[in-house]
Amino acid sequence: MRLPSGFRDRVATRTMQDRLVWQAASLLLAYPDGQLPGRLDTVDELLSHISGPAAELLERTALALRAREPMAAATDYVATFDMRRRATMYLTYWTAGDTRNRGREMLEFATAYRKAGVEPPRHEAPDHLPVVLEFAATVDPEVGRRLLTEHRVPIDVLRGALADADSPYEPTVAAVCATLPVATDQEVRRAQRLAKAGPPAESVGLQPFQLTVPPRKGTPRV
Repeated sequence: MRLPSGFRDRVATRTMQDRLVWQAASLLLAYPDGQLPGRLDTVDELLSHISGPAAELLERTALALRAREPMAAATDYVATFDMRRRATMYLTYWTAGDTRNRGREMLEFATAYRKAGVEPPRHEAPDHLPVVLEFAATVDPEVGRRLLTEHRVPIDVLRGALADADSPYEPTVAAVCATLPVATDQEVRRAQRLAKAGPPAESVGLQPFQLTVPPRKGTPRV
């Protein structure tokens, strides 16, 4: 069946809007190093092309980051994402936890990137949310949307943790959630259970797969 041109145009417009949101979110959720001012300038340019509630959500994070001293922003980022496991941006941590299955699940991300014609990043895990968002925005929006949708529950857990911490990063994750299909009741209940009980654990006798947080310059490794 041939879709009406107006419908195709609306789908294309929605896809482009989502890609702009994903790109802005990837930049805002990156570690606030010396390149942060340039990234925020890029976000401002992207926001001029984003409409609706997503623009306001992303702008809230951007304004909060601009208002912070660089050292304070870096310290807050580490305290938020590296020191609180509930707020980790490593998506497979919530689907596989400290188990050997996590390596296999991360490989699925890397394989998806390679099939799309790009190599996984060398200095970050392939399931790191900013990496997935960058891929969805700039390489393959269809595959990227699938990866994000399949990990909607971990993203919802992250958003809830950031909301509880009154983090300036919460609006950006909320903007990402708004680009994905509405969570089902089952997904909502699963996110609630994970937030309360934590991720899966390896069975007795197996070497656990440890959550690895890349070291930040000038900060201790978790």
